[in-house]
Amino acid sequence: MPRARVNGVELFYEVTGEGDPLVLVHGSWVDHHTWRLVAPRLAESYRVVVYDRRGHSGSERPPGQGTRRQDEDDLAALIETLDLAPAHVAGGSFGGSTALGLATRRPELFRALAAHEPPLLGLVEGDQEAEAARLRLDAVFADIRGGDHATAARRFVEEVVSGPGEWDRVPESIRQTFIANAPTFLDEQSDPAWAMIDLPRLAAGYTGPALLTTGSEGMPWFPGIVAKLGKALPGARVVTLEGAGHVPHLTHPDAYVDTLTGFLRAATAAGGGPGR
Repeated sequence: MPRARVNGVELFYEVTGEGDPLVLVHGSWVDHHTWRLVAPRLAESYRVVVYDRRGHSGSERPPGQGTRRQDEDDLAALIETLDLAPAHVAGGSFGGSTALGLATRRPELFRALAAHEPPLLGLVEGDQEAEAARLRLDAVFADIRGGDHATAARRFVEEVVSGPGEWDRVPESIRQTFIANAPTFLDEQSDPAWAMIDLPRLAAGYTGPALLTTGSEGMPWFPGIVAKLGKALPGARVVTLEGAGHVPHLTHPDAYVDTLTGFLRAATAAGGGPGR
């Protein structure tokens, strides 16, 4: 089991395929297995790196309050330790927030950036749907603090990011991963800056190729976030994945791979990379 000690924490990672490096950053609750349906196809064209973020599954769970900035620095250190820079980086949900946050500060590490539905609620402050989502998150936090991690996971999936009945469609192995990683989700959300991003700094600092996606069946507050990011990032491509929701790499893997690889091929052909 390959592990790398980066930024003071030991992270599990896997590398498959050959070609330009593509780092996949998973969201909250899950781990590197969330990419299992898309990684094999992506590895036909790219050197694909998946890893468990700190506090998740095979990686170290350090004590004390964590921050998204630590996750960003972990990603930076992993890219540098594995000699991947500049790399294509694609993140889903909180993984998308992590990638965007790092691109704000370390754009030279990126050849291209893709993010699906990053939950940057700070960008839609005051939006009625976003405020309702925050209230539903409070109930999830209460379940975790009370030790009922299974109820918290179901509530998060069905009331915050996907919709009624979606928890029962999640494979059992992933449901168990959700439950095991529930304390880390609470830790992430206890970071006061988890939902924020410095949009002017992102716009000024990251000028490389960017793909921002949302699902047509996702929660109604995601398109507003993606739209604001799209307006801020020069030349960003904004795509709605028809029929998909918050986890297209699991529900619509072929459409996700086709969209991502099409974007990466175009970015490479255009000479995209750090500082462009």
